[in-house]
Amino acid sequence: MPTHQAPARILIVDDHPLVREALATRIALQPHMEVCGEAATEDEAITLLRQTGPDLVLVDIALKSGHGIDLVKQIKLRHPKVKTLVVSGFQESLYAERSLRAGALGYLNKQESNEKVIDAIRTVLRGERFVSADISRRLINQSLGVVNTMKTPIESLTDRELEILRMIGEGLTSGTIAEQLFLSPHTIDTHRNNIKRKLGLNNAAELSRAAVQWLLENG
Repeated sequence: MPTHQAPARILIVDDHPLVREALATRIALQPHMEVCGEAATEDEAITLLRQTGPDLVLVDIALKSGHGIDLVKQIKLRHPKVKTLVVSGFQESLYAERSLRAGALGYLNKQESNEKVIDAIRTVLRGERFVSADISRRLINQSLGVVNTMKTPIESLTDRELEILRMIGEGLTSGTIAEQLFLSPHTIDTHRNNIKRKLGLNNAAELSRAAVQWLLENG
């Protein structure tokens, strides 16, 4: 983490202005950190990445358009020296490992204290992983070959399917989902069918109810 020269430059990517403001305020109080930009969408974030050259990007899972996991993958591919920390309100057990697999160095829940947020940022800036003790134990078990093969139906969904389930829960139509994820409506319909099959749902109405219920419980 830069300390003696320029402060660490941090880009905040979140679809809620109040969340961005809160994070920016916390970071501004730190002597060796500064916010170099804020974005609400995946496209805005990619543009600012090129323009501002951040050391770290704070990424939410849900964006105004695009998807946080996709953005982490893009950063890993296009800007491999830039570190990412996912800061989200979504269920850690579903998204922490997905975030790490995509290329993030850490996952933090938005409900954590100000001190925890800064601790997470400092840890990731040092190039170290930041996850909860539960996720850390799970990762260690996986590295030792102790893997729980009993996945819940939700856990069996791919990153894309999980994102589409969330958007269905928000009441978005297939057409709107396709526009926001830059996919064809046919592709969205294919994903919807796969989600129904994996969750044991029979029709669109059951899918909508299940998506709304899941979002209420986990969003």
